Amino acid sequence: MSPPQAILALVALERLGELLYGRHNARRLLAAGAVEHGAGHYPLFILLHASWLLAMLLTVRPHTPILWPLIGVYALLMLGRAWVIASLGRFWTTRIITLPDAPLVRRGPYRVLRHPNYLIVAGEIAALPLAFGAWRIAVAFSLLNLALVWHRIRIEDRALAPRRSR
Repeated sequence: MSPPQAILALVALERLGELLYGRHNARRLLAAGAVEHGAGHYPLFILLHASWLLAMLLTVRPHTPILWPLIGVYALLMLGRAWVIASLGRFWTTRIITLPDAPLVRRGPYRVLRHPNYLIVAGEIAALPLAFGAWRIAVAFSLLNLALVWHRIRIEDRALAPRRSR
């Protein structure tokens, strides 16, 4: 396995782990009376992220020079996402699921940003392909992600609005 392939495999495993953890939390939240919002767009996020990884796997040559500083940026962004996940704890999912009586999380990065995870993911979607010189993938998937996230934030803000006023 070439270095780019190994990095992409690690990223795929990490994303799979997030999906499993998010699914576990989603099941627990729904069982506790939580409500899912905007489920219709969720498969598009799965498709986007899977296609992003697949595009790199298919187009990045095995001996492509790696821009290690950008891999470092990607690693820092992953640490940021770990901070987001740790801050949300049992409320973190890959879906928009709200538990009506739960207070909003206002710790960690949520002290200063309303949607830190979306900012982090946007950075990841750009940084990783750029680390392999795949700027076309970075641009295309960044634009697709921007469109989906714009839609998702509107749904999430509507779902959380009643709890923000408390």
